Amino acid sequence: MLDGKTIGFIGGGNMAGAIIKGLLAGGLPAASIMVAEPDPTRRDFLSSEYGVKLHDENLDIIRQADITILAIKPQVAASVLTGLEPAILADTLIISIMAGISTDFIEKTLTNGVRVVRVMPNTPALIQAAATAICPGRKATQQDLEISREIFSLVGTVVTVPEKQMDAVTGLSGSGPAYVFAFIEALADAGVKNGLPRDIAAQLAVQTVVGAARMAAETGEHPALLREKVTSPGGTTIAALHTLENGRFRGLIMDAVDSACRRSKELSEK
Repeated sequence: MLDGKTIGFIGGGNMAGAIIKGLLAGGLPAASIMVAEPDPTRRDFLSSEYGVKLHDENLDIIRQADITILAIKPQVAASVLTGLEPAILADTLIISIMAGISTDFIEKTLTNGVRVVRVMPNTPALIQAAATAICPGRKATQQDLEISREIFSLVGTVVTVPEKQMDAVTGLSGSGPAYVFAFIEALADAGVKNGLPRDIAAQLAVQTVVGAARMAAETGEHPALLREKVTSPGGTTIAALHTLENGRFRGLIMDAVDSACRRSKELSEK
């Protein structure tokens, strides 16, 4: 479905780079990818690393690309979209990866009736292991959703949700890698505290999380059942889990996701 299509990125940051890497790995030629990026250093990197076409004007992307991916910070959404509006055509497909920015906001700012798909990937896209959710705007077609799914399946797993659930996606998987990194760091620190060398503690902590995640993914069993299999009566694991429960471990994780969801909603209201 992407054959012969030109894909343009407005914004060339880390997430754009991750998606570009996935597109190239999926067989899309570099000549069919365009990026508008204001930072000359970043432009040089994207050109040398991926061989894509670089521009410093956003309007170049809108005028030439079949599909435009908005990979900019949500704080600049209004100004960037207003600048694009004069060049937008009614049949333009816009894919937005901006956190907290609704399809309705984009559609109302770009008044020519664009088709919009909103996407929330996460940073493991950098290693083609993203968790991504997509949702359609009012005028997006089934083909638009399929194109979006094809693009983002090249950098990981894709699910489709209604837009009212996108703030929850942002709080869970969008921000979720940071929670996991914080857990890995704490786990390694605990190993050091109990006598392990830093490099060994870090290696064990990372592999423990990787292995546990793979077990959950590959067995399909509920995490509670997998936890039970590790927890022997009167053993070390149940003692540790008791401590986590005393500290509201699960409640804190849920609170963290709630906070990220609230912030996503706040961004959409600005």
